[in-house]
This record gives sequence, C-alpha cells and structure tokens, in this order.
Amino acid sequence: MTAQPIEPAAHGMWSPDPVRQRLANHTIEDVLALPDDAPRVELRDGVLVVVPSPTFGHQNTGNLLWMWLRQHAPVELTPATAVGVAINYRNSFEPDVVLLKRPVAADHHYFEAEQVVLAVEVVSPGTRRRDRLEKPADYADAGIPHYWRIEQNPVHVYAYDLVDGRYELAADSAEELIVAKPFDIRLHLRDITP
Repeated sequence: MTAQPIEPAAHGMWSPDPVRQRLANHTIEDVLALPDDAPRVELRDGVLVVVPSPTFGHQNTGNLLWMWLRQHAPVELTPATAVGVAINYRNSFEPDVVLLKRPVAADHHYFEAEQVVLAVEVVSPGTRRRDRLEKPADYADAGIPHYWRIEQNPVHVYAYDLVDGRYELAADSAEELIVAKPFDIRLHLRDITP
C-alpha cells in the first residue's frame, strides 16, 4: 500500500485531513510522507495525533538523560532523542528518549520496536494521560523491554520492566535510580534535573 499525498490546509499550514481522521485510516506510510512543515505527530490506531511542543524544562530533562546514557550505556546500545518508533502499521510514537540496539542507521527517523531496549517519556501537563496510561500499554504490547516515566517538579523516575507482557515497577526514586536492566544503572537524579 502506498501513502496518499497529504495536502496542506487552505491557509498554508499543514493539518490532518478531517475525513481521514474520522475514518482512522492513516498508516505509517502517511507519517513518513508528511511535509517538512508538518508538526511532530504520532499515529494512534490510524489517527494522527499532533504532539504538543515540549517546554524548556521538559527538553532539558530529556537531553540531560540522553547525555547521561551516552556516557554510561554499554557500547552495544546508543541513546537517541526526537526519533520515532514504529509499533505497527497503524501506530507510531516519538518517545522523548530511546535506547537502541546497535547498529543504528544514521539516516532513519523511525526504528522498529524490536530495536528499542528502553523508551522514556518525560511527563508534561498535556501528555499526562498518554504517558502514564496509553503509551506504556502500547510499548508493552510492542515488546519493548523497559519503560521509564519521568515526572517533573520535582524530577522523579519510575522504571518498569516488561514481565509476561505487562510492565512491572522495578524501581522509582526522586534521588538515585538503581536498576540492573537494561544495564547496571546508578543514576543520580540531580544529573538529569535542569
């Protein structure tokens, strides 16, 4: 199946086609065919969901975690921000931070769920429900072994491991996160606090 062109709205700014949104028939191919001026979107059951722009604090937390992972992750893993995860043909997400198995194609924006070892969401007021309830269920269904949810103000990390198809809390902390998976981690939260 090939993606149908997505036309810009009459006023010049891109927006999802309301008919296709009601039909919920968008696919990953449509996401890949979006114009350069389209906002960041995720695909949820065939519906394009515009992702709100992150705040300065949100971005700093994610970027600090990316830097920490880059310095501490084993060589066979590499962190990334602002990349997508293709869950299936009708669902894609853009976690705030991911930890990917190498090798990683530098020219790809989307990665298969099988390549993702850890998906991280930094919770913002506009993403609370999705980051706390919807995304963990979808990441678990996709088989992503680890999920972290980072709450802000104050920073608090909840680390989950996939067990029998569901995430179970492995550890949480507002001071130092200590987990054995996806590798031995002792993360002082001051290191990811803006």
